[in-house]
Amino acid sequence: MATLGKILIIDDNPKLLEDALPMYGYEVSAANDGLMGLKVLCEEEEPFDLVLLDVVMPNLDGWETLKRIRENEATKHIPIIMLTAVNEDNKQISGLKFGADDYITKPFILPNLLARIEALLRRSKWVNERKHASALPFVSSEPIVPLTSREKEILTLVAKGKSNADIAQKLFVREVTVKTHLNSIYKKLNVDNRVQAVLLAIQTGIIDG
Repeated sequence: MATLGKILIIDDNPKLLEDALPMYGYEVSAANDGLMGLKVLCEEEEPFDLVLLDVVMPNLDGWETLKRIRENEATKHIPIIMLTAVNEDNKQISGLKFGADDYITKPFILPNLLARIEALLRRSKWVNERKHASALPFVSSEPIVPLTSREKEILTLVAKGKSNADIAQKLFVREVTVKTHLNSIYKKLNVDNRVQAVLLAIQTGIIDG
């Protein structure tokens, strides 16, 4: 049975997530500290799609584990969400500088974490498809019409896994306005949907990957 993604939980108390995530379609493995997590990452035959990494752990904390994951050629591209009880902006920013893709503060609400996981996996999939596709099969021979700055802004947010509702809230516009901009983007890029739009825009340099 296909899963939505393969996730490694590195946390000294992983039971909640270990029990919950499979109910939402994810394949899960767990490690109780950073050293064990690094061992599992290196020894697993099938690569993980995402790591949930706790900050406070025995033997090797989350920050050091994160740095070692990013220093390893075999694991450095795996998306990582930090799980932290430290609600301090400077430490969260440090985590992003070390190479974390996102963070969520404990205690967290499970639907919020699930949304972060889904968005990050979606973005990772787009990036991987871009890397492995020398040419996109859906690309039309019709010329691409330049996007407006607002359309580029919206498409960049789409590439980050944001929903239409998220984008509308961030840009202080109605959701129907976002949909109108997206339809204009599809028409200008000669594509059918948001995934195609993001892949083409990244490959052609319209937006950053």
